[in-house]
Parts: sequence; C-alpha cells; structure tokens
Amino acid sequence: MENGFLKVALISPKVEVANPNHNVREMLLALEKTNSHMAIFPELSVSSYTAGDLFFHNNLLDDCYEALDYFLRNNAFLGVVALGMPIVLDQLVLNCAVIIQKNRILGVIPKFYLPNTKEYYEKRWFNSGFDCIDIYQDINLLGQKVPFGNIIFTNDEVSFGVEICEDMWATITPGNLLSVNGANVIINLSASNEVLGKENVRRNAVLEHSRKNSGAYIYVSSGASESTSETVFSGHNIVANNARLIREAKVFSLETEILETDIDIDRLKYERRINSSYRDSVLKYRLKYQTVRFSLPKIQNFKFSDPWDKLPFVPKNNIVDAYKRIASIQEFGLAKRLKHTNVENLVIGVSGGLDSSLALLAAVGAFEYLGLDKKNIHAYTLPGLHTSSRTNVNAKKLMDLLGVSAEEIDLAQHVKDHLELIKHDINNEDTTYENAQARARTMVLMNLANQLNGLVLGTGDMSEIALGWSTYNGDQMSMYNVNGGVPKTVVKFMIKAYADNKYDGELRQVLYDILDTPITPELRSSQITENIIGKYEINDFILHRYIIAGDTSERIKYLLEIAFELDKTIAEEYVDNFFKRFFSQQFKRTASPDSPKVFEFALSPRSDFRIVSDVKRSS
Repeated sequence: MENGFLKVALISPKVEVANPNHNVREMLLALEKTNSHMAIFPELSVSSYTAGDLFFHNNLLDDCYEALDYFLRNNAFLGVVALGMPIVLDQLVLNCAVIIQKNRILGVIPKFYLPNTKEYYEKRWFNSGFDCIDIYQDINLLGQKVPFGNIIFTNDEVSFGVEICEDMWATITPGNLLSVNGANVIINLSASNEVLGKENVRRNAVLEHSRKNSGAYIYVSSGASESTSETVFSGHNIVANNARLIREAKVFSLETEILETDIDIDRLKYERRINSSYRDSVLKYRLKYQTVRFSLPKIQNFKFSDPWDKLPFVPKNNIVDAYKRIASIQEFGLAKRLKHTNVENLVIGVSGGLDSSLALLAAVGAFEYLGLDKKNIHAYTLPGLHTSSRTNVNAKKLMDLLGVSAEEIDLAQHVKDHLELIKHDINNEDTTYENAQARARTMVLMNLANQLNGLVLGTGDMSEIALGWSTYNGDQMSMYNVNGGVPKTVVKFMIKAYADNKYDGELRQVLYDILDTPITPELRSSQITENIIGKYEINDFILHRYIIAGDTSERIKYLLEIAFELDKTIAEEYVDNFFKRFFSQQFKRTASPDSPKVFEFALSPRSDFRIVSDVKRSS
C-alpha cells in the first residue's frame, strides 16, 4: 500500500440484462480507467441481478462461465477484483462473489442470507451458502481449484472478507464474524433498489457495521441499467471507516460509474488496538476460516482520490447543529460544576483573544440556562506590560455587550514590583519575564474568586495544552476549564458560529474582529504565537493524526507534504517541534483542571491520555 493507505474503486457497470458477454467487456473497460489496489463490482454483475427465471437455464449459466473465462484471459488490472455471478454446485445455483487477481481466481464466497419478501424472490432461484459450506471447501472453476466458503483474504498489510447484499442486513452478519477473526475490511457486493427513505437506512447500516466491525466497509450496488420493470437501482456506493463516511456516490446513471477513494488501514489497526470491546470479541468468537494470500500492486504516481482535510477537527456538515452541540457540552459542563459547588459567581480573565472570548460566551450560555444573573459573571481585563489597545478595547466591548460585570485591573506596576522583588532585569524579556505576568493574572483571579465565593474559569484550549503553550501555575491553572477539549481551529469555528447564529449587530462585529486579531499572549514585545510555535492549523492536523489516527511521525510528515504542500524540511521541522513540546510538557497536563471532553479524544490525564510526566520520546 501507499504508506498504509488502500486505494479502492467501486464500480457500478453499465449492464445489459442477462448478457454476460457484454457485461464483462464493460467491466474490463472500467478497469482500464482505474489505478487502484482493489476494484469491486456489484452483486451478480456478470449476469445482471434482474435476470429472473433465466437463472434456472443452462444458456445463461454457461454464458456466465464463458464470460468469466474471457475476463480472466483479458484482465490487465494488477490489483484484486471482486465481481458477482451465479455458480453451480451439482444442481444448486448459488449467488456468489468471485475474487480474482489477474488470471487467478483467489476464492468464491456464496451469499448466505437470501431475501424473499416483497420485491425480492432469491430463494426461488438460489440456495444459501449455509447449505453447502460444510460440503465444499474448494471447487473446480474453469480448471482452477478454488477455495470456497468462509474465507479471509490477507497479505502483510490488509485483510478483507466478503458479504453479499442481504448478508449485511442479518441479525448476526458474516461480516461481523469475519471482522473479529482478522478482516479489517469488509466488501459488500450488493443490488439494493431505491424506494423513498431507503438511501438513509442503507447509509446508516453501512456506517453502523463499520463501527461494530471496527473496520472499513465497502458497499457497491447495481446501477440504473438493471431492469426497471418492477424496481429501480441507483448505484448507491458507500465507503465507511469505523463509523466515518469516507466517500459516497448516489447518482442514478445508465452509464458505468466509478468511485475511487482511499482507506486509512493503519488508522484502523490503531483503533482496533485501543478498542477493548473489539479485543474481547476476537478472543470470544474465534472461528475457523480459510486464509487466502494475495498481493497488492505498487501504484505508480500515487495520488489521493480526495483532497486532504486541513482542518480535521472542524465540523464540515450540519454546521449549526455541530456548533450547538459543542456549545451545549461546554455550557452544561460548566452548569453542572456551578450546581455541584453551589456557587453562583464566576471569575474570568478576558484578554480580547480567542480563548477567553469563547470561555466567556460559554459562561453566558450556562448562566442563561441556569437562570442566573449574568452580572454574577465577573469578567476582568488585566492589561500587563505589552497589552495592545486593540485586544483591550475588544475585551471591554465584549464584556459590556454580553451584560456581565466588567472591571479593569492594570497589572503593569504590580509586575514591575514583582520583578524588582526577585531582582530580575525589567529589560530582560525572557521566560521569567513572561511567566511573572501570566502568574500575576492567575493569582489575582484566584484571590478575587475567594472574595466573591466564586470559581475561576479557565480558558486554555486543547492545542495549547498539547504544545504546553501555557505558564505552569499561571494560565495553565483554573478551577474549571471549558476549553480544554477544544483545539484552536475549533475555537475559531465556535466564535464565528456564535457570531453568525446567536448574536448580531455590534457584538457580531466585535467577535469578527477578535477572529481577525493575530494570536498572541502579549507577554513581551512584538510577540506573535504562530511565529514561535507554527501555524495552529498545522499543529492541530498533527495532533489529530497522532491522537485520533495513531500515526507515526514519519507518516505525519508524509501527510503534511501532501495536505499542506509543505517542503519536506519544513514538514520535518513541524513534526519534530510538535513532539518535542508534546512530550516535554506532559507535566502541565498531569496537573490540569477538570474540563469537558468534546471530541472522541481528549488530553485529560484522568481519562483519555494517560502517560507519566517523565516520558522520554521524540515522536
């Protein structure tokens, strides 16, 4: 594979009903147009699914065998092919998937569950695979001795199993059992017709099976060139990866349609390693399967079928719903903490930057839900030695427009006095100089909370927590942090969503100006965060690939070159700098305050990410 990625082609060919000779030629033409590791065709694609009682007749069955022979003799595709056709064993006709590589038949898998309700009459023509898998372990097909029945196809990188249409809809599916016995990819050759509402049901079924299987699911269905006498097919093709929709085509077409996409196999393996339920199932449901080896071709000039998402944390679909759900997690997390502590006062430092603005918006939402007076939110601007007028003005406007209690406490002289107390040169803008300001802010907020019988609300986001971009016992500390589960790219998403969906007028304008303000802690002269630690969108991408996908540093560098078109040297610098900071700063995460989890993974030392503070790693 290409660095752990499997390229697959889902092909719904233009078929002529009961004309195998035409159909395999159309399939071979389609294969000439794809450059993938695997190509999958629908159920009974050689004969067509809608051949009806012709499945009883030798003429059609013999034509299918001749067409398969033609396919084998003319197949120039180097990868693995899965196609569907009727296979005769003694006098039984079986609806089968035939797995091929070049001119070799790797195996034949029968359909086990035959639909026989409403418009489906498969038991009229076919026998179930359950009838014969104990009798036949291999069959003779076109002069080749071919494994038959329960098969897992494998090489050193990927293993796959096969289902046929209705098999997926069964209570306990062949794919479920194949998955816990080693298959990390399930292929489904299907002929699923269209009726109103079925599209969503089918998509949900594919997504759910990929989740239950903790693997990839490739679903390929017949197109509209099948007979439309009684029902219509659409070529609804779907690829899912552990409950994530990777690619989908739902076009009605009378022509051959090809959908290519890439499956992250290395990520699947990582997700299985951390899934305790999957591991338990492997030990509990161990069955006997034939194992068939295959090889994958090296794809020349490999290119991903889809552009890489540079902002993997940021919601792309149902944006308003996603914003409301994230807001609810933050707001209700804080609401519960306020109820639990029986506290009605909140203390927060507002800088006019992204993180404190989002924390303040979440606090307002929590107070609105609880019916508390927003004046009990005590918001402070705490200008220091390098606070800009832009951020200070925006902070004051935001507090005023949200209707919270607002006050400014100028810390400049306090910080100078402290630096003089510890005999630190005021002109030496080093780490001590910066941290003295950050800790002064936290100390003031903590003491104000004591005066007001309130909680200090933290503002640091997941990206800063990952990179250690905070001052220990300064902005790293609070009594509850609503932002700890939200990376910086999503902080931006949320502020924009609040502006677009909840607020208008001057408040919306202030939020947009906060979005446009360069990110800086304003702790020394001309300090721009992204000039020091790199762009947040790249660091968030690295964070996602490491904690969500389990990628190695080398694989992340490879993806950065592709996704962001970075020079190899720059990609290496980003990854090396990220991991250097990530592991060296674990001690700050170990002492982090409570914070609600928002995405499928967080950096809390009490739940998702448990490592000791003195780990010595560079990747």
